[in-house]
Amino acid sequence: MFAADENELLINRDLSWLEFNRRVLEEAKDPHVPLLERLRFLAIFSSNLDEFFMVRVAGLKRQAARETQGFDSDTSDPAAVLTAISQRVHQLTEEQHACFLDQILPQLTAQGIHLMRPEDLNGAQNRCLEEFFQRTLYPIVTPLAVDPSHPFPYLANRSLSLVVSLKSKVLSPLPRTELSIVHIPSHVVPRFIQLPARDGQHAFILMEYLLRRYLPRLYQGFEILSAHAVRVTRDAEFGLVRRRNEDLLMVIEQGIRERRMGDAVRLQYDPDLPEPLLAQLVEELELGRGDLYPGKGFTAFTDLFQLYQSLNVPRLKDRVQVPLSFACFERGPDIWNAIRSGDAMIFHPYQSFDAVTRFVEEAAKDPKVLAIKMTLYRVSSNSPIAQALARAAEAGKEVSVLVELQARFDEEANITWARALEEVGAHVVYGLIGFKTHCKLCLVVRQEADGIRRYCHLSTGNYNVRTSAIYSDLGLFTCREDFAADLTEVFNLLTGYTRPQDFNRILMAPMRLREHFIRMIERERQQALAQRPARIIAKLNSLIDPAVIEKLYGASQAGVEIDLIVRGMCSLRPGVEGLSERIRVISIVDRYLEHARIFYFQNGEPNSFWLASSDWMPRNFDRRIEIAFPVIEPRLQTKLKEILELQLTDNTKAWLMRPDGSYVRIQRNDKPAFRFQERFYEMLKTEEQSFSKGIAAPAWHNCQTDEDPYTFDIGDSE
Repeated sequence: MFAADENELLINRDLSWLEFNRRVLEEAKDPHVPLLERLRFLAIFSSNLDEFFMVRVAGLKRQAARETQGFDSDTSDPAAVLTAISQRVHQLTEEQHACFLDQILPQLTAQGIHLMRPEDLNGAQNRCLEEFFQRTLYPIVTPLAVDPSHPFPYLANRSLSLVVSLKSKVLSPLPRTELSIVHIPSHVVPRFIQLPARDGQHAFILMEYLLRRYLPRLYQGFEILSAHAVRVTRDAEFGLVRRRNEDLLMVIEQGIRERRMGDAVRLQYDPDLPEPLLAQLVEELELGRGDLYPGKGFTAFTDLFQLYQSLNVPRLKDRVQVPLSFACFERGPDIWNAIRSGDAMIFHPYQSFDAVTRFVEEAAKDPKVLAIKMTLYRVSSNSPIAQALARAAEAGKEVSVLVELQARFDEEANITWARALEEVGAHVVYGLIGFKTHCKLCLVVRQEADGIRRYCHLSTGNYNVRTSAIYSDLGLFTCREDFAADLTEVFNLLTGYTRPQDFNRILMAPMRLREHFIRMIERERQQALAQRPARIIAKLNSLIDPAVIEKLYGASQAGVEIDLIVRGMCSLRPGVEGLSERIRVISIVDRYLEHARIFYFQNGEPNSFWLASSDWMPRNFDRRIEIAFPVIEPRLQTKLKEILELQLTDNTKAWLMRPDGSYVRIQRNDKPAFRFQERFYEMLKTEEQSFSKGIAAPAWHNCQTDEDPYTFDIGDSE
């Protein structure tokens, strides 16, 4: 049962997030989902919980200790929320263990995928294990004794360890101990060790089983009384205190080091861990009873990602969707000509991220390109885009890059690229003090026969090849002069702290972005009051901003039809009589993470369709540099409306939110099954095939017309 006070107008954000993660868990429990995808959803559920504890639970603990409230306008009592979180997470993790042990594990065995125990191994497997231990594991592992001269060792965040109870078997003048810790090095050696198996079969053993078997080799002269797995989750936030003239990069590096020593916020452990050892761990880690999470024979489900990736069994995974080519860039002599022909919109991961990479790579090597300006929020360690920017700088182009050093959990990769780009002569800045730069922008300045032309890419998602394959995001390519002028102003603000004049097209947080969306909602409300058609469709990741929610309630009361597609947290209560009867909230949880932000206002002329890097959250409106931008081309507007309406039609992976904050699967009611992510890929694939045969132009870009698409009336801009 979802824990929420139905008398409150807003649902607590953290309890709402746990409901989102429950929907992830339901994918693991769904027998219609391919077996290995169910395994992957168990890993996603656990990975999500890890971050939730490291960030949200840790933050609530700090607030409770200081008796303060959080940043995101939530007035809930932190201690009460922590109690509710503990109760709910214990329920969910019980369901997770039952799903794995009672459903998935037996089905894996039936499909020839065996998780072995030491007593079940055959001769060849035993020999393989012996060799693996001697050659690979034994040189790596380090037993850490606990005694008065060796204090309790530090248990690293999210690392698995064995707590070993010992009894000396021999007399010796050397020191002895009754307790030791062995860290399980699953960050350098796979936790699932593959063993020899018959053709068509797959056999694995957990590293902790292997270590338990060979503990006598590590502790010669001792009797092993018990060995139990434990896992600690720690506070991952670090206080960013930057003194005047202090290098931000060095401050962030120090913060990363401090993060590793964060306070413990959760302990996971084998259920038969002896009570005295558990009590000692609780005392050492300074935890309460609500922070304890016993497992049921398996700890750290996040490591199931390793097993998923190790198994190449197509029949047990989702059908492969090969990213489609971006047909717009296939016409004309080069991509610059293609963008001049009309605005182009790309939808990842259905269409290949290679188009975005190519945009930057072509700019890097094109002798006519004079400058490249870009924001980088999350950068992969081998980023082809960052490499292209480095080559452009080495070639003598003006390269300006804002690298956001405070992108949580990606700070180290971002620091590495910031230094690498600086070394080759790029102008690298780290953002504005007090704000995270979360917008995703790229501006290319090119010398052409008729003068300077600027090419733009604006996106709802990161410039990250890895996440682009699993996050669904939209990007817009344009060389409209009004967009180009706006992006130039944005980069001048980010690099030089200039104060931009009013933008032509785009909107920026923290300046007037919330006010813009409130104004658009109010316009629909006024239309409804005048008995005219009024509708809002908003697709976003999170909706918790109280001011926006209040306006949505008012619009619903006035008669506006409102459809919200909110993947994660939603503090709004839909379907409450007299408050929000005309508001429907759905959530889609499927193979790709729904990440694009799309906003449609029926009476929003001249700009009814908006894309954005931001959600409707206080942090996005107040503490981040965010961008929202209109989609102007009618053909692209049609495609956006199609995406929204099709998502609202999903009756396979969509969930309906109820007034109390809980969710139920949308009922088909005898309608044919419709799964947006599968159907839309097939639609795009058909478009691509038609385009390649010359049958019709694809709907994702504007066809060349006699009219110059880049003349505009400045009075039309908001």
